[in-house]
Amino acid sequence: MVFSSLIFLYLFLPILLVVYYITKSIKYRNWVLIVFSFAFYAWGEPGWIFLLIACALVGYVFALLIEKYRHTKLAKPLFISSVTLNIAVLSYFKYTGFLVDNINSWLRMDIPYSDIGLPIGISFFTFEIICYTVDVYKGTIKAPKSPMQMLLYVSFFPHLIAGPIIRFMDIEEQIRKRVFSLTGFTDGINRFMIGLGKKVIIANTIGETASNLLDGGVAGSSILGAWFGIILFAFQIYFDFSGYSDMAIGLGKMFGFTLRENFNYPYISKSAGDFWRRWNMSLGGFFRDYVYIPLGGNKRFYLRNLFVVWFLTGFWHGASWNFIIWGLYFGLLIYLERAFLDKILSKLPSFVSHLYLIIAMLVGWVWFYFTSLNEGVQFLGVMFGITESTWITTELQIIAKDNLILVLIAAVASTPWFAWVFGGIQRKFNVNLTRYSQVIVPVMNLAILAAATALLVGSTYNPFLYFRF
Repeated sequence: MVFSSLIFLYLFLPILLVVYYITKSIKYRNWVLIVFSFAFYAWGEPGWIFLLIACALVGYVFALLIEKYRHTKLAKPLFISSVTLNIAVLSYFKYTGFLVDNINSWLRMDIPYSDIGLPIGISFFTFEIICYTVDVYKGTIKAPKSPMQMLLYVSFFPHLIAGPIIRFMDIEEQIRKRVFSLTGFTDGINRFMIGLGKKVIIANTIGETASNLLDGGVAGSSILGAWFGIILFAFQIYFDFSGYSDMAIGLGKMFGFTLRENFNYPYISKSAGDFWRRWNMSLGGFFRDYVYIPLGGNKRFYLRNLFVVWFLTGFWHGASWNFIIWGLYFGLLIYLERAFLDKILSKLPSFVSHLYLIIAMLVGWVWFYFTSLNEGVQFLGVMFGITESTWITTELQIIAKDNLILVLIAAVASTPWFAWVFGGIQRKFNVNLTRYSQVIVPVMNLAILAAATALLVGSTYNPFLYFRF
């Protein structure tokens, strides 16, 4: 089940809200969320719900044992065992096929292997259990006695499938005690609707055109077609993933939870480092706090630490060489920026820095999109005029004309332009526009819901790109 589905919007969520709010006890409300989260996860793949529960309960038991034997020699082996077990579970389901294929290819062997499938959200919930275990071991948090808290932390459906990655310390107090607020509930609805609009109206619509261009069409026969196709994909993946994060945060607010932000207008960045401080911030925070700093950070073996983190960042996104190259590519950019590029760019007009980031980012999205390295190289050859290609085709002109308005809307919506204008009007004319928003925002929410419903009814194209990770 996905947030942008008619079943979720008109059946699952309304029933959950009714059941949740007629339940008065916080303890039973938590169990309501757990049961509905299990149902949400099991909707498409019911068998994997047992893996989710097992991982959560094993993590819970290990944390209790670590706490019990904190000041003994057993604590560290228990900690290492717990982290290793989660990495092993993730590796088995996500990377076994990749490793077997490469061993067979490199060593000319024929190890048999059948695809075991990838449990949805496994990259997210295993990382959250690792966060939990590390924080218990370090003494940052105490392992709760009730397994209910662990089950809710891991299974809470708004962040279960595609993040953001949250830490137990972020919601520990909220699990035990949270207060219903009409303002918070309304804010949650508003945030959810923004995400729904991003996902269904912008990402899905742009995504269909991007797929047509990138999967062998006009993009392969014209330079501008290649650039236009990868620009469309850049907008698609941003509005797809940030839209999901908005919906997750909004849903959390509806139930009294405050989840951490995951995006901060990454496309206004002027360096790769700044881009990654704004894109999927919960994942970046995980690798910074649980990998980069423990390895030594900037103080010891800086270069090794940097490339370990970016290798893992790429590999986390997918069991394919293109994702590894994509991660190492950004690691190299960040290294070069720290070494000398930042100093050079700081002396140039700001638009140069922004242009550099946009071009570098689009090249990165090529490696992200094409799982075939040959296709990626060929596509880059078209983009930069290395292969024989025309500049533009008649088909591309028609496609660009048909999508121009939507692309302009996406370009503006990927920046804080609306907030700037809103604030500028209030300051210049000394007026408070907040009271007008009490009428405008509900009308906009209804318009978004109506438009999204119409698009969902009329289309079967509704992927969430980060579900596969």
